[in-house]
Amino acid sequence: MAELKNRSAYFEFAIEDKYIAGMVLTGTEIKSIREGRVSFNDSFCYFSKGELFVKSMHIAEYSHGSYTNHDPVRERKLLLQRKELKKIEKRMQERGYTVVPLRIFLTEKGLAKMEIGLGKGKKLHDKRDSIKSREVDRELRRNFKI
Repeated sequence: MAELKNRSAYFEFAIEDKYIAGMVLTGTEIKSIREGRVSFNDSFCYFSKGELFVKSMHIAEYSHGSYTNHDPVRERKLLLQRKELKKIEKRMQERGYTVVPLRIFLTEKGLAKMEIGLGKGKKLHDKRDSIKSREVDRELRRNFKI
């Protein structure tokens, strides 16, 4: 199973809630995801007419695709239950909250799912704390392996 993570999301945002969403994809997009050709650089989620979309996520064109190949940076609709959508939209209207894609994975049925996180942007001092705690953990693991 391919699992592609957005590592910078945890560094840039303090994630509070996580949701699993389906994605509306074309055939060549799912084939590129299976090859692991996805980039999360600056991708984010937004609401439009009560529906959730992901923007700026780059899924590379499929190498064996023909005229049916997809646009690599098109907006993709995310599928969630209406109750979850309303809950997320209400939280996004609060100051500072944003929805960020965290990872893409394939289910056992072969469907591509996206884990999205609702969080607030970190300040510079919070990012420094994250770096410091990561280095302390790394140092502890290094010392206990010896």
